Amino acid sequence: MHWTLTFDIPEGNPKIHHGSPILSIGSCFSTVIGEKLTERKFTVLNNPFGTLFNPVSMIQVMEDALLEMPINTDMMLVRDGLYLHFGMHSDVAAYSQESLSRLIRKKQQMTKKILETASHILVTFGTSWVYEFGYQGQIVANCHKQPTGLFEKRLLEVEEIVKNFNAFLKILRQFNSKVQVILTVSPVRHTKDGIPENHLSKAILAVASQKIATSNATVHYFPSYEIMMDELRDYRYYKEDLIHPSSVAEDYIWERFKKTWIEPKAFPLIQELEGIKRDLSHRPFNPDSPAHQKFLDNLQRKIERYSKDFDFSKEIDLLRKHQNNRRR
Repeated sequence: MHWTLTFDIPEGNPKIHHGSPILSIGSCFSTVIGEKLTERKFTVLNNPFGTLFNPVSMIQVMEDALLEMPINTDMMLVRDGLYLHFGMHSDVAAYSQESLSRLIRKKQQMTKKILETASHILVTFGTSWVYEFGYQGQIVANCHKQPTGLFEKRLLEVEEIVKNFNAFLKILRQFNSKVQVILTVSPVRHTKDGIPENHLSKAILAVASQKIATSNATVHYFPSYEIMMDELRDYRYYKEDLIHPSSVAEDYIWERFKKTWIEPKAFPLIQELEGIKRDLSHRPFNPDSPAHQKFLDNLQRKIERYSKDFDFSKEIDLLRKHQNNRRR
């Protein structure tokens, strides 16, 4: 008896390997995949402008970075003593307009560099619902808890997304002709818009993604949303909020992504790195036992073996904490 339906995912090519610079941008699911890649020592710039939900805002920050566009200070605001930008997440914040401008410029420079050199860009669309601000009707990435009367809410159209994304691709190819773009629709449910409205929004994103992918040889669709809806069709695969995928679901989708897009030659190294991560999270019954000392020594040797090729500074700091705890 089968308790779930599975489906084949077209093989990704060219594959991601440890020499591949990657940009991950979009909804919080892109952050999850970006973190999993980073933990396994891939070179990733992960959501430099914070979590972005709608396609237009994602396209805007990438275009502005590539073209070195001036920062739109008309989209800045002050909330609780912090300067924010309507085109970015509240993670991008500073205590003055000048400091915020410098921060945004630094992030734009980082993004331009990775866009020019990236082998792959992972773009995760979250919602088709957008909020327009001001007399020019500029689409915002985040309303930053401002009064609803300042915005007009509407639904993006399929062709609007396709047109904007294709225009961005045309610009991108002038800087990086070989980059592969992986489009995916976030499995996170935007229930605040309403359940039927969320399904409509996701359907628009899926259709737009397929249109973009089928008309561009360097764009590929990875079905994160479809895996969640069909292969993991049960509320036990969500967190308590029933909106975000659980860690089990995230791991499952990651494994599907890995088998589709990551170079198989990297699998043994990934397995070793995952083992180090598990060992670092291990809680010993007796930290002062000789067995635990041997365990820490072996772990240190593993980290030292790989630290010549990868940055293990965080892991080394955590290992030292374990060692210091043993000495107390």
